[in-house]
Amino acid sequence: MALFRSLLRTKHLDLILSEAESSTQKLKRVLGPVDLIALGIGAVIGAGIFALVGTAAAGDASRPGAGPALVLSFLLTGVACALTGLCYAEFASLVPISGSAYTYAYATLGELVAWIIGWDLILEYAVGNVAVAVSWSGYFCELLRGFGIEFPRWLATDLRTALHSPEILNSAPHLFGKAIIFNLPAAFIVTFLTVLLVIGIKESARFNLVMVGIKLLVLGFFVVVGAAYVKPENWHPFAPNGWAGIQAGAAVIFFAYIGFDAVSTVAEECKNPKRDLPIGILGSLAACTVIYVVVAAVLTGMIPWSRLNTAEPLSVAMRVVHKDWAAGIVAFGSVVAHTAVLLVFQMGQPRIFFSMSRDGLMPKSFSKVHPRFKTPYVTTILTGVFVAGASSFASLDEMADLCNIGTLSAFIIVCAGILVLRKRDPLRHRPFKTPWVPFVPALGLLACLYLMMGLPTMAWIRFAVWLTLGLGLYYAYGFSHSRLAGNHDGR
Repeated sequence: MALFRSLLRTKHLDLILSEAESSTQKLKRVLGPVDLIALGIGAVIGAGIFALVGTAAAGDASRPGAGPALVLSFLLTGVACALTGLCYAEFASLVPISGSAYTYAYATLGELVAWIIGWDLILEYAVGNVAVAVSWSGYFCELLRGFGIEFPRWLATDLRTALHSPEILNSAPHLFGKAIIFNLPAAFIVTFLTVLLVIGIKESARFNLVMVGIKLLVLGFFVVVGAAYVKPENWHPFAPNGWAGIQAGAAVIFFAYIGFDAVSTVAEECKNPKRDLPIGILGSLAACTVIYVVVAAVLTGMIPWSRLNTAEPLSVAMRVVHKDWAAGIVAFGSVVAHTAVLLVFQMGQPRIFFSMSRDGLMPKSFSKVHPRFKTPYVTTILTGVFVAGASSFASLDEMADLCNIGTLSAFIIVCAGILVLRKRDPLRHRPFKTPWVPFVPALGLLACLYLMMGLPTMAWIRFAVWLTLGLGLYYAYGFSHSRLAGNHDGR
């Protein structure tokens, strides 16, 4: 019974806030509402709309495609994320701490659940960034191809693709009889951004703002040029695989929405977090949903949906209508968009580790702040090494599914946390309040669970293995090193 109580020990909100305020390891507060909205858009618009939108529309061997009803998939996922975003906004304004969903779970559902969510968030940020880096590499090579430069395929592909391609294996150099396969562009971009993030948060935010402006211009360009080649007959049948295709498409396209919650991870670097965090979270989510629906409608109207199962669907659509020059511009926009996503996700993961370390659930060195740059440099470098290494060999679809299921589980916990905290601490001042509680959090929880059910069986198996590994690490280290170990109620 004592062990069970220890696992469910919660950390009171007042304690969380006082510890963060008194900590000697503090981050620099330099971000305003424009920075936060830009970070949200920077994190959201990337591999999802430029790469996975094709798989969501056309489907693959493991799931049916949504077809032109992809616009409904976007709206379905957008509603689920909006419900969750309202819950995130309340928590972010209430607990302006870098830990995001991990910290929210610690305050409401207990240490074990908080650890699980912190562990799941690795799937969203670090593993998700592996998928984005792989996609970035594909578009970067496509961009070079537009200039007549053919990057060696053995030096820019994942291991699984190479093993099924005799052409790539034969062209690669061999060492001790084994082909050398390595995704160099993916590893390079992650390394470059890791260095930028160590240097400073304000410098990173400015770099992101420029990239966000460029990718929005490119998507607007795609819509304007592509609209002239839309054929209404391509929208028929509208939902070729019925609701099953729409649900499967929504589960895939969820990856295109991941990132709005990353805004909450920079809470300790906001000038006025209680006001600006809800603006950043909800503002970026609303803007991205409108953009996605418009782009999806034009894309599925340009070419038959069955031809979209490709890693570069927007560029392919431009080539189909004989606009190769436009395809080059889209490829450039995708490289920029992917870079922004990589930047924000590489920014988010270290700050989760930073908060978990301050609570004692991870090694103390993880909460070290650089004496000059005031950034969590140890965890930033560790995350960079992991993502760069994994993206050198991993494939896009495997990482995307694992990222989706981990993120959805975190969203479910955030929605549940609002219900618990409204019951446990109803009188606490809330700068932003989730409307229509308990209906909004409950619907958000159910919507995320519904999207999880649309993911393939293999994603669930990998998720179970990931959780088992995480629980093993918690019992080996976190349980005994927790700062709440001698104070089970956290009060």
